[in-house]
Amino acid sequence: MNPYTGNTDKLTDKMADQAGMKALHMITTGDPARNAQFVLFADPDYFLTDFPSSTCLTCINPAFAWNHGDIQPEIATTWVGYVGPGVRNLGESNDWTDHTDVRPTILALLGLSDDYVHDGVVVPSYLDDWAVPQSLRAHRATLLLLDAAYKQLDAPFGQFGKDILKASTAALASGSSTSDAKYTSIEGKISTLTAQRDDLATQIQGLLDGAEFGGQALNERQALSLSVQAGALILRASLLAAAS
Repeated sequence: MNPYTGNTDKLTDKMADQAGMKALHMITTGDPARNAQFVLFADPDYFLTDFPSSTCLTCINPAFAWNHGDIQPEIATTWVGYVGPGVRNLGESNDWTDHTDVRPTILALLGLSDDYVHDGVVVPSYLDDWAVPQSLRAHRATLLLLDAAYKQLDAPFGQFGKDILKASTAALASGSSTSDAKYTSIEGKISTLTAQRDDLATQIQGLLDGAEFGGQALNERQALSLSVQAGALILRASLLAAAS
């Protein structure tokens, strides 16, 4: 019960166990002891802690912004600024990029490369044509199409991730006599979709990395095929969320 409004509030917005967490890139293989078994995504008006209840029964602190740990736009969205030689003077933009895009974009501007394949992409729409490799300029439209499909498929806040989280929440919240069967069925489908997503994302990453840092011409046919496959997989995740 909310003591300020008198209403009964639902503190949890979404839930995921390890199957859903893997789809959201919240599972590490390097140090399994760091992996939680279960995670709650709270209502954005609440901050969930393990502080003793005697510390603060009903706290409101206007000086504290809990801008982390949840999935709502006001918490999950921040800004980044690019400036320097090769960066287009666009002013403010509402284009969606990720933290993972910053490093490859800067490396591309500097003419440097890394010894591993990035999760993010070079953001060519922010950069002057002369500042990006020819391999990115030659197939710009197809590259942007593949970038967009890859984002929706692989980013935690992409459509695939959001729909998997809906399905995961439905599975964990099921409470009928057949709840175990429903939970097992949905979790199995989540694991299957995640494995297929991971395989497809790896293929897309390899193609993008070759164009961004390997000087390889983008294979138009392969890029379009991967974009279509990504769209189909995203649709399957949406159907699972709707059916759940």
